[in-house]
Amino acid sequence: MPSKQTTLPSRSQVLRMRAGRLPRLSWVVAGILVAGLLGWFLYRTPGAPAPRTVAEVAQAHPVGPPWRHGPADARFTLTLYADLECPFCKAYYPTLMAWIDAHPEASLRWHHLPLAMHDPEASRLARVAECAGEAQGHEAFFGAIAWLYQNTRGDGQGLPTDQAWPGLTTAMRACLESDRPAAIVRAQADEAMRSGINATPTVRLEDSLTGRSLLLHGPVEGDALLSALDLVASKETVVSMRP
Repeated sequence: MPSKQTTLPSRSQVLRMRAGRLPRLSWVVAGILVAGLLGWFLYRTPGAPAPRTVAEVAQAHPVGPPWRHGPADARFTLTLYADLECPFCKAYYPTLMAWIDAHPEASLRWHHLPLAMHDPEASRLARVAECAGEAQGHEAFFGAIAWLYQNTRGDGQGLPTDQAWPGLTTAMRACLESDRPAAIVRAQADEAMRSGINATPTVRLEDSLTGRSLLLHGPVEGDALLSALDLVASKETVVSMRP
């Protein structure tokens, strides 16, 4: 059986084939450029929605308190009842904040609940956070919370004697010398107690669409939080959930 031979094109044939493809390639490149310019024009058209920055999201929240972290239009709200001298809250807070940042359908709302066993330091630190928020807004409040948890000795011992909140401004000093922060902290603690919440950390999960809520006792991990979101979004009636 005769073998089939492959004949390589000559150099002149290769040049002619490349020349024939060039006009077609030029049209392809032109089409890509036009499509890119059209996409850029549509993106830049006035009125087109643009991604929001962290600062814009924070500004979307009404002036606090209550202080909030996360998208203002989030469907789910997690209210954290916490004590700034509570060691369990201290360990749980970074985990919960990271979870909120990873789930734009949820936002966090802070609720002061200084426990008697940790006072007067728990209430004093809560007043510092309140004044940071009053002076600079929502993210400053949560920045103060993070710093206080990182630096307090916990269990009612407070900050080391040689350490103070580094963001202490004239406005914050005036706030701390007033009765405003103490009244806010006391009112939130009283509200929690009236609701039967007397331990920290506790999280109340609320669904703005269904109107249902769920009380989560103790540090609740990420997978359990997702299950809790499913529960309040479902048609089932739920009351509380313990880890």
